[in-house]
Amino acid sequence: MNKKAMYTISYGLFVVTACRDGKDNGCITNTVIQLTSEPNRISVAVNKSNYTSEMIRETGLFTASVIAQDATFDLFRRFGFQSGRDVDKFDGFDSFYRAENGTLIITEGTNAWISAEVEQTIDLGSHMLFIARVTDMNTIGDVPSATYTYYQEKIKPKPEAIGKTAEGKTIWRCRICGYEYVGEELPEDFICPICKHPASDFEKVTG
Repeated sequence: MNKKAMYTISYGLFVVTACRDGKDNGCITNTVIQLTSEPNRISVAVNKSNYTSEMIRETGLFTASVIAQDATFDLFRRFGFQSGRDVDKFDGFDSFYRAENGTLIITEGTNAWISAEVEQTIDLGSHMLFIARVTDMNTIGDVPSATYTYYQEKIKPKPEAIGKTAEGKTIWRCRICGYEYVGEELPEDFICPICKHPASDFEKVTG
């Protein structure tokens, strides 16, 4: 079985935000999908270990801001490469306003937003799937939406292909966020500590 086949699927990219007890948080996802038009429903799958997933489970509310092609890598670094349990992702960031459902709409590097209220939650193992009714939405720009492929090719910085450390150890790099694991073999059950993707999303770096 060739796991690279999964990378041929086209994905959009989104900042999904939630708010609980006055604390705001958000994370990057590629899993927002429209399910029905009458009533208008969307779904989003969020890794269970993400703080945003926990907040959505408890509040039942979220907003998905659609990432556009003019987004910079800083947007992904802010919302995708750190945990809201450890830092305030909105510290020093002011490109947002609050939706009627109390969550934040991201206005930098985005072209639209959709607010929703969860109707059903399904445990999928590594992720929680939230099926939600759209409560409000709007467009905020006409720059085309960024896909996962566009992010990989145009936004994500190209790392140096160094292959081995100074001590001669092998480097494995996460295709999603660029995190590097050092070791001759990458454990099959390894999970990226930054973006939470599995070992199948790592590649051996060659010089």
